[in-house]
Amino acid sequence: MKRLIFLGPPGAGKGTQAQTLSNYYQIPHISTGDILRQAMTAQTPLGQKAKIYMDKGELVPDELILDLIKERLTQPDSQKGWVLDGFPRNLAQASFLEQLLANLNQSPDFALNLIVPDEVLITRMLERGRRDDNEDTIRRRLQVYRDDTAPVISFYQERGILQSINGDRSMEAVTSSLQAAIES
Repeated sequence: MKRLIFLGPPGAGKGTQAQTLSNYYQIPHISTGDILRQAMTAQTPLGQKAKIYMDKGELVPDELILDLIKERLTQPDSQKGWVLDGFPRNLAQASFLEQLLANLNQSPDFALNLIVPDEVLITRMLERGRRDDNEDTIRRRLQVYRDDTAPVISFYQERGILQSINGDRSMEAVTSSLQAAIES
C-alpha cells in the first residue's frame, strides 16, 4: 500500500510523475488541478469561483478544495493507496489532511518534494502554452507557492516522511529517484 503526497512548485513535473507512479503502483492519481479544471470546464459553481482566482494567478481557497479531497479519499479505489498531487498547498490544508487521514485510519507514507530552479520552471510553463500562463502570472504563482507551500515541506520533514528529489533531470531519471526513495 502506497500513500504518496507530491510537493513542488508549479511546472516541476508533479502531475507527470504522480501519474507515472499511479500507474506503476496501481493506485489512483488524485490531482486537485484536474478536479478544478474539470469543474471549470463544466462551469460548475465551484469551477466558476475557482476560475476567478486562477486567472489572477492566485491559489484557489481551501474551502473550495477540502470537500473535493475528502470525497475522493473515501471512494473505494482510494482504500489501497493514492498519489495526492497539488494538495496540501499550505499548513492549514496539511493539518486538515492529517486529521482527515486519521479519521480514515490512513497516513501518508511519503511526501515527495520535487526541486527545480525557477528559470527552468518558467521555461517549462511557457512551453506548455496554457492560456493562463504568461511570465508575470508564472512568477506570481511561484511567489505564492514559496509563501504558502514552503512551510508544508517543513511540516512533513518534522514528521520524518519528506523525500526531496532533484526534478531538473530527464523524466526517467526523476522517476527512478522517486521509486528508489519509496522503496527504500
